[in-house]
Amino acid sequence: MIEVRPFENLGKFRNEWLNARHHFSFADYHDPARMGWGTLRVWNDDQIAPGTGFGMHGHRDMEIVTYVRRGAITHRDDLGNAGVTAAGDVQVMSAGTGIMHSEVNLGAEPCLLFQIWIQPQRRGVKPRWETRQFPSGGRQGRLIALASGRPADAGAMAIHADAAILGATLGAGEAVVHGLAAGRNAYVVPTLGAVTINGVEVPARAGAAIADEAEISIKASQPTEIVVADVL
Repeated sequence: MIEVRPFENLGKFRNEWLNARHHFSFADYHDPARMGWGTLRVWNDDQIAPGTGFGMHGHRDMEIVTYVRRGAITHRDDLGNAGVTAAGDVQVMSAGTGIMHSEVNLGAEPCLLFQIWIQPQRRGVKPRWETRQFPSGGRQGRLIALASGRPADAGAMAIHADAAILGATLGAGEAVVHGLAAGRNAYVVPTLGAVTINGVEVPARAGAAIADEAEISIKASQPTEIVVADVL
């Protein structure tokens, strides 16, 4: 089963500095049919204006993965962490027992990012934050694990969940194949251009909710990046 969620049908929020689309219910956007996908709880497509961002605020017991598509985001938290995650790179925050943080665009151009929340396997873990560069050439034509709690995904940033966030860069006509074990779900979002997943068209920035598929073949119709969540 592959259900396409068109970009224009996603939840919307806009103010003077944030233009956001919500793949699942979030904040004031509520759709009882879209409360998440397995343990994937949030997938926000955010555009943050220069010199603005999310001020200091708190989270608990959630694994939060941020994939930056354009520009850069600057993180600070009450654990003493500070750092910048630039386009193509990824940051992970395990909220655990509680963390206060800010995410601000200090650059001169809008920052585009995906904010992905996954429910953890264990509550009350020690909070942490990490950012890492993932050179685009390393994922050209192949999926690599960016953040994962699965032992097989060596080299990925750790999260406290039986889940993985994977990414690939595809040229027009290129394809990648990803196997899904029994009982697992996937959610796929292409960033720049459309793809087909097992022959089903998925436009740029739309979401594809996938279940009961042993294998998915993702083929790019135009040059694009794809981000894949593999979750229970």
